[in-house]
Amino acid sequence: MDIRLTPPEEIIETTVSRLPLSKSVAARVLILHHLTPGARAIDPDRLPSCDDTQIIAAALACPAGTVSVGDCGTAARFLTALFAATPGVDITLTGSPRLCERPVEPLIDALRHLGADITYINKDGYLPVSISGRKLSGGRVKLDASGSSQYASALALAAPLMAAPLTIDLGGEGVSMPYLRMTLDMLQARGVDTYREGYDIHIANTLPTDTDIETEPDWSAAAFWYELAAVTAGWVTLPCLLPDSLQGDSILARIGDRFGVITEFTDQGAELSATPDIHSRLDLELADYPDLVPALAVTACLINVPFRFSGIGHLRHKESDRIADLAAQLRLCGWLVEAGHDSLSWEGEVIPVPALPQLSACGDHRLAMAFASIAAFAPGLVIRGAEAVNKSYPGFWDDLRDAGFSIEEIEDTDL
Repeated sequence: MDIRLTPPEEIIETTVSRLPLSKSVAARVLILHHLTPGARAIDPDRLPSCDDTQIIAAALACPAGTVSVGDCGTAARFLTALFAATPGVDITLTGSPRLCERPVEPLIDALRHLGADITYINKDGYLPVSISGRKLSGGRVKLDASGSSQYASALALAAPLMAAPLTIDLGGEGVSMPYLRMTLDMLQARGVDTYREGYDIHIANTLPTDTDIETEPDWSAAAFWYELAAVTAGWVTLPCLLPDSLQGDSILARIGDRFGVITEFTDQGAELSATPDIHSRLDLELADYPDLVPALAVTACLINVPFRFSGIGHLRHKESDRIADLAAQLRLCGWLVEAGHDSLSWEGEVIPVPALPQLSACGDHRLAMAFASIAAFAPGLVIRGAEAVNKSYPGFWDDLRDAGFSIEEIEDTDL
């Protein structure tokens, strides 16, 4: 789906009615629920309706034959560990062509060390894989988490099924560590003892209990509304979004201050308002908060704040090469953004753009949403592949319409 966006003429003042629930929390809720003996059914209204959540739920409901997880990297990692640790499961796990280019070798090496029976089908280190579930040993395993914290989270979530408690030796600090802390906190809340000792993570081999865990609104999705507030100097209310969150991306409330966006938490949620108090430059190490990079990069360009975001090399293995593709699309708009091996930077250099750009989402939900605010400066902006938002935030374009944007679905003949 290709769309053309035109911003409202008046200053934006909106309450976001469809901010999605956190797919990161929901993925863990689904796995924990699957492991819990006699668990009550989950109210569908307490889970996000995005593609990723539906993929995990469907795979858990029918773990047999060939299971495709599409573009969902979370499902690929969590389900690989869960199925490998479940005696009697016999499946082939695969995904989209892009997902089959994203590495899983560190996780599978660790699972094999614990006794897993996993066979690569095409290329070593990548999906698809054949999995014959069995009781895994537990004990101590070394894991390289420099590419993704999801490897460690996947092992931790499978630990209740193992023959002995599990110790994960990270060998050093990995990336996106707030997501691993989320996993451990949620296991602990369900009665599975966990603790961290240096670079060692310990998880008990006890099944979780049936304890309610609320699925929070998604702080990662909120980033695109912080972006809109910053670039339009508008007011945005994000209902039910609170600072006391399991999600590491709640750091956005502090980062937003640097873009002149003030966050006030009330009984209604987070109320965002813009001020002219903007930092002149932004240098951030974002290894723990990679999902914020697209929104932060576009915001900085739009409000003319040079930046350098480092520690983000693992973004090259997301739904897109999120470093190279983000830089390439922003260059089409005239911002000479530089893509480093593990960084993204812009020193304020711009070039004239001869025509209104047409931007590609590159199959990446976070790029599609980040580009939307550019329309505030480029009315009539075209975004190709806008349906990518269904992965995490299916209601995004409807919420943008409610904020006053005109969004027209177009065909190639209309360009």
